[in-house]
Amino acid sequence: MRLSVTDRCDLRCRYCMPKEGVAWLGKEKLLTLEEQVRAVGTLVELGIERIKVTGGEPLLYPGLSALLERLSRLPLKDLSLTTNGMRLESMARSLRKAGLRRVTVSLDSMDEGRFKAVTRGGNFKKVWKGLMAAEEEGLTPLKINCVALRENRADVEELARLTLGHPWEVRFIEYMPVTASVRLERSEGVPPGEIRGALEEAFGKLEPVPGYAHAPSVDYRLPRALGKIGFISSVSCSFCPRCDRLRLSADGFLKLCMAHSDGLALKPLLQAGVSDAELREQILRAVFHKPEGHAFWFAAPAAGEAMSRIGG
Repeated sequence: MRLSVTDRCDLRCRYCMPKEGVAWLGKEKLLTLEEQVRAVGTLVELGIERIKVTGGEPLLYPGLSALLERLSRLPLKDLSLTTNGMRLESMARSLRKAGLRRVTVSLDSMDEGRFKAVTRGGNFKKVWKGLMAAEEEGLTPLKINCVALRENRADVEELARLTLGHPWEVRFIEYMPVTASVRLERSEGVPPGEIRGALEEAFGKLEPVPGYAHAPSVDYRLPRALGKIGFISSVSCSFCPRCDRLRLSADGFLKLCMAHSDGLALKPLLQAGVSDAELREQILRAVFHKPEGHAFWFAAPAAGEAMSRIGG
């Protein structure tokens, strides 16, 4: 389950958020720490084994350490966090002490200028120092996410090259039309097949690597590489049949699929003080209706939908 703790972010990545005019959720609409812990605890009782804390940018969330400490006591197989990396250098140690096991960092370019342009203000040097700090603190295995667009296509080979000298996983994510206000055309994304062809031309044939059966990423290894290359092809080669994911938004909506509005508003139930049995029953009833698949390019995203609010 991906747990979004805030819809706020200190960047405006082109594929995620509009440049301006973003309306943030008020504090009164967000889940409290106790509501987060109860909701997640109930979901873990029902079988959730892996939690990824997301945002917006989760490192902006004031109660992050306290939340991680509580979540780390649950019987989980994995407790991770995804971040834009801008604040990671100063927080890596405290995150590890709070019980976090590993991090995934967004890094769309190794070129300072292109990185700043794609993220609308990101600082490559800060993010790189954050990666180094995370590795030093043992928040591993490190994963790097790159949303492949035409404007950062030239960075694909350089990002993949990181796996030759580091035991990291670099994942290339196909652009998904989730945020209505972004208005990116499909043609602005780079198909995974094109990326794979470019990598094989530059480095040689990619070797398949087995991984977690329900993971969105299909993994490979460059010849003689220490790390892995992953492809998340949500649109052109969807992983819907093997998807076992849920998302809990910062305002307490249990979302069954990123591309559908179906789900369950948990915050009203938590505020009403329903019994544990009733909470479990409501969740099970909702999850039973998890959609079989998405239709990204056949139905426009709802006007209010936003990746920053849903949780990446």
